[in-house]
Amino acid sequence: MAGDELTVVPVRHWGRWVGGALILVLLALLGKALSEAEIDYAAVPGFFFHDIMLRALWNTVLLAVAAQAGAIVLGVLIALLRRSANPVARWFAAGYVWLFRGLPVLLQILLWFNLALVFEHISLPLLFEEKTNVLVTAFVAALLGLGLNESAYMAEIVRAGLGSVDHGQVEAAKAIGMTPATALRRVVLPQAMRVVIPPTGNNFVNMLKGTSMASVIGFLELVHAANNIASRNLQIMETLLAAAAWYMVVVSVAGVGQHFLERFYGKGVAR
Repeated sequence: MAGDELTVVPVRHWGRWVGGALILVLLALLGKALSEAEIDYAAVPGFFFHDIMLRALWNTVLLAVAAQAGAIVLGVLIALLRRSANPVARWFAAGYVWLFRGLPVLLQILLWFNLALVFEHISLPLLFEEKTNVLVTAFVAALLGLGLNESAYMAEIVRAGLGSVDHGQVEAAKAIGMTPATALRRVVLPQAMRVVIPPTGNNFVNMLKGTSMASVIGFLELVHAANNIASRNLQIMETLLAAAAWYMVVVSVAGVGQHFLERFYGKGVAR
């Protein structure tokens, strides 16, 4: 009827309130459970700054950075080979990615660490010869296992980044006299970095955590350090919590670095 007025019923989003309340209840229950757990929280800061834990922290960061840096260099080379006009180079690059991406990282670390069982010496004619177990230390085995595995993923990330750059820009670079190498360095790579940086940052975070697998070959990283300390005082959960806290610190720092790199290479791009 003409005299009737429309009544507007406000939507109160009751689902949001129920969901929020449920989350708060779960957090409260978790906090209550942790407060009642038989954990000596006062001892955790002491293990956090324990000298063995600090040495393990340095080893963890060093291994992760070295493995990621090597993986980036190898990944770029393999990605360029995948785009090569040479069919042998393309097949080699494809086989490389297939092999190192297909094997579990832990298995690769163990294979490198036990290389001396099948090759007693490593030598280059007229240059040097050394026992394998002297050259392939726990650090080197972990570096090879983590770095080669990551390089296969980096090759695919870089290949996707290079493919995201419009081919017309490469043609324009050639038209003004740039060599292919110069065009790659000054035109293609700067634009590809916008695509490459986010997954590379995520992979580096995984690399930081993946260093824990080196504990199986006796390399002193955070998990191995926590086990060493706990074997003396039997405070297992306390030392593991200290190691977990350090992982959160280094991962958070890596996340901040990734944020600034993404912002730098994303300049001029509409969000």
